[in-house]
Amino acid sequence: MPCGFTGVDVAADVTIALRIPSRGAIEYSRYGWRVDSSARRGGLLTDKYELTMLAAALRDGTAGRRTSFELFARRLPEGRRYGVVAGTDRFLEALTAFGFDDAALHLLSAFLDPETLSYLADFRFRGDVDGYPEGELYFAGSPVLSVHGSFAECIVLETLLLSIFNHDTAIASAAARMVSAADDRPLIEMGSRRTHEHAAVAAARAAYLAGFAGTSNLEAHRRFGVPVLGTSAHAFTLLHSGAEGELAAFRSQVAAQGVDTTLLVDTYDVSTGVTNAVQAAGPRLGAVRIDSGELAVLAHQVRDQLDRLGATATKIVVSGDLDEYAIAALRAAPVDSYGVGTALVTGSGAPAAGFVYKLVEVEGRPVQKRSADKTSAGGRKQALRVSRPSGTLVEEVVHPAGRPPQDSGRVLTVPLVRGGDVVADTGATALAAARDRVASGLRSLPWEGLKLAHGEPAIPTRLILR
Repeated sequence: MPCGFTGVDVAADVTIALRIPSRGAIEYSRYGWRVDSSARRGGLLTDKYELTMLAAALRDGTAGRRTSFELFARRLPEGRRYGVVAGTDRFLEALTAFGFDDAALHLLSAFLDPETLSYLADFRFRGDVDGYPEGELYFAGSPVLSVHGSFAECIVLETLLLSIFNHDTAIASAAARMVSAADDRPLIEMGSRRTHEHAAVAAARAAYLAGFAGTSNLEAHRRFGVPVLGTSAHAFTLLHSGAEGELAAFRSQVAAQGVDTTLLVDTYDVSTGVTNAVQAAGPRLGAVRIDSGELAVLAHQVRDQLDRLGATATKIVVSGDLDEYAIAALRAAPVDSYGVGTALVTGSGAPAAGFVYKLVEVEGRPVQKRSADKTSAGGRKQALRVSRPSGTLVEEVVHPAGRPPQDSGRVLTVPLVRGGDVVADTGATALAAARDRVASGLRSLPWEGLKLAHGEPAIPTRLILR
């Protein structure tokens, strides 16, 4: 079997990396051979019952039936008036790589029959996907994504698809509310240490998509091009002990980062911290950050002190357990930007968007679930959105695919995948377009739709079944 070296590190511990066809990348070190996680193509990012259903369908001959599945939310999270679609680009990237390597197939052989294993070994999605563009607003019942193909190829995508969209959309929806509350003041995502290390990267992208200015997460910067921001934490100030501890820390930071840096002034006494900050950097200091205390009161005091010290252009950044409500409460305070962590990366009370993925059509025939409180509308669907001449949204109209109503409105459903090939823009271009789409969507909502208080969806959704 041919193989090739992809890298050799001749150091204290020798690591040999090989790439073997069908097995992906493997490495050998003193710890033994191991399959590189980047070579695991995502097939195991699913629930067991997806594959046991697949096995049963292959056995009884129904696996090849042409089907349509829909991703939608039966209702918005409690009190929310709109949501922001996010995760589309990440899903399309995952879809193109999705499959099962030898290591995955070996694991699955413990409970799957040879026919199913053979199917998975050659798996590649060859169907179609339609949906709302990333960054589009959505409401209860919106057909956010429609997946068309054989039952076999559609069902194995369910868990992967739901995990991406439920997470990213929850973050983007919370972030959009914070952006609206901030009223054009920049927000920085800084929640990496409050969530799973991989979720942190996706959360940073989702927040940026929704309008945040940047992130503290370097991997999000590398992978998605999200602007990266950050200067110093309390530990750096505490490191410098002695009579001039805080002042020495500030001088060191300014020497390394320049006078336009942001100095954290609340390690000890805020007033003394501000004095030391201006003494260390001079009146051209970029910003000071307050991370604790009564932020509104302190912001006024710090603004007054900075102005008296001649640092009139120095900005004030606040952070510390902020959410959309705390941000809105600071609108009257002289705050220039916000750093948001825990509330953002946990969805600010709605950690999942509530999306479900349901079979709606089999061989052209509508099917639907009728369970109490979990009903679904059968048949492939598309949507359009109706606005006033001013651009303010009036309603969303969901209709059978290919049969739009007489209403004149903006078409929401667009092609994303055709024959297994991605046809939508992806990468940096898609992310920039999604940011613009969120901003435009928020501007188009009726003013009551932007309220943070619990209430009805910003616009009604009209469902046309025939």
